[in-house]
Order: sequence, then structure tokens, then C-alpha cells
Amino acid sequence: MRLKLDENLGRVAAELLRAGGHDVETVPGQHLVSAPDRVLLERCGAEGRCLITLDLDFGNPLLFRPTSYSGIAVLRLPSKPAPADLIACVHTLSAALAAGDITGRLWIVEPGRVRHYQDPEAELEGQAASEA
Repeated sequence: MRLKLDENLGRVAAELLRAGGHDVETVPGQHLVSAPDRVLLERCGAEGRCLITLDLDFGNPLLFRPTSYSGIAVLRLPSKPAPADLIACVHTLSAALAAGDITGRLWIVEPGRVRHYQDPEAELEGQAASEA
């Protein structure tokens, strides 16, 4: 899977995902630090990369409709996270990516659990297409 790690994730997350067989680029590595959120997502789309971030704003489907992008995974850590919490979250994400496709979807990833956002408009579009 082609991934882009936001500037709020470090070297350890990138290394773990690369070790899982993923093609990983980082926001700092591409000189996109402090880029506006929409610019970052447009770049991810142009590159066919899913955005991996700790930024909760990307988890708002009213701001960023998941079906418009190559996938968004928001990692949710405890309020006082330890390095082990981030590692557990990245392992959970890697396992979920191996089991399913995130393209056009929003995943909220916690250690040991992935919540999938269901876009009600996309579901209605899918139902209409299957009825036709």
C-alpha cells in the first residue's frame, strides 16, 4: 500500500510500516511541513497515497469526505501516550491494511481496534447503482 505519514508521526512509524511491506513517504521528506490540509490531501491523491495522521481534523468527514481521497487513517492515542501506544497503533493499522482496502475510506485506528467510517451518501449511491 502507498502511504504518506503526516508530520506528526516520526521515524519509528515509517520504519514499522516499511517493514510491513508498505511504500511510505513522509510529509517532512517531501518538504510539505505546515502545508494546508487540503493541499496535503490533494498531493496524497495525486500520488495515490493514503494519509496516516494523528491530526483529528482529518477524521471529520464533513471537512474531508473520504470517498474523495486515497484513504485517511487517523491514529488515536491515549491522552498521555507512551511510545508503546504509537507502536501498537501502527501494528494495528498495518494488520488492517493487509486485510482490507482503505482507498476512499476513513479509518480511526486505536491500539487493537479499527473503526471504519461509513459514508451514508456513498452507500445510497451504491444502492442506486445496484438497483439500476
